[in-house]
Amino acid sequence: MYQTHKTYITPDVRMSDLIVENSSLLLLLEHFEVDFAVQDKTVEQLCSDNQIDLAVFLVFGNLYNGFYPGKNEIEALEGISTIIRFLKNSHRFYKHDKYPELKYFIKQLHERHDTEDILLIEKFFNDYFEEVLEHLDYEEIVVFPYICRLIEDGNVTLKNNFSANEYRDHHTDIETKLTDLKNLLLKHISLKNDFSLRRKFLFSLFELEFDLNIHSLIEDKILLPLVGKIEITPANG
Repeated sequence: MYQTHKTYITPDVRMSDLIVENSSLLLLLEHFEVDFAVQDKTVEQLCSDNQIDLAVFLVFGNLYNGFYPGKNEIEALEGISTIIRFLKNSHRFYKHDKYPELKYFIKQLHERHDTEDILLIEKFFNDYFEEVLEHLDYEEIVVFPYICRLIEDGNVTLKNNFSANEYRDHHTDIETKLTDLKNLLLKHISLKNDFSLRRKFLFSLFELEFDLNIHSLIEDKILLPLVGKIEITPANG
C-alpha cells in the first residue's frame, strides 16, 4: 500500500525498511554508488561499509523523505568531498539515464503522433535539456574544481569564473522550464488512445523533476553556504 508519511531517517533505522516506504531512496543510493542489496543493515552500518559521511547521508536521505535540515544541522556538516561525489554521480544519472530515456519516449510519441504538438514538445525538450547539460558542464568544469582546490589548499584562482548568484539563477530557470514542459502535456496537448506512453513519459519527467529539485537544494542551500565558510576572501574585498 502506498504510504504518504515518510520516516525521519536516523542512524539506527534499517535501510531496507526505508526503501520499502519510499522507493525514491534508490536514487539516493545510486548517487552514493551503494548496492541496492542492503540486507538488514542500518543506515549507520551502510555508511560505514561504503565510506560515506554519515551526517551527509542523513541530511540527503531526509531531503528525499521530505524533511528539510535546520541551519545548525547544515553548518555542522563537514563532508564536502562526499557532497561533490554525490552531485557528480547525479550528473551521470541525468546525462546517461534520464536524458536517453526521455528522448526515447519523445521519439515514440513522434512516430505515433506526427503532429505540430509533438514537434513542439520535442523542440521544447531539446532546448531545455541543452540548457541542463550546459549547466552541468559549468558545474563540472568551473564549480567543482574551484571547490576541490579550495578544500585542498585554499587556492582560489578559479574564483573569478564562479558566481554564486548566477549559479542559483540558472537553477531557478531550469526548474521553471521543466514545469512548463509538464504543463504542456498535462493541460494543453491531447494524445488520444496513447495513455500508456504519455504516462511513462510523465512519470519519467516527475522523477527527473523530483531529483533535480533535491540536487538544486543541496547545491544552493547546503554546498554553497559550506563553501562560503571556508573561502579565503582578500582583506580589502
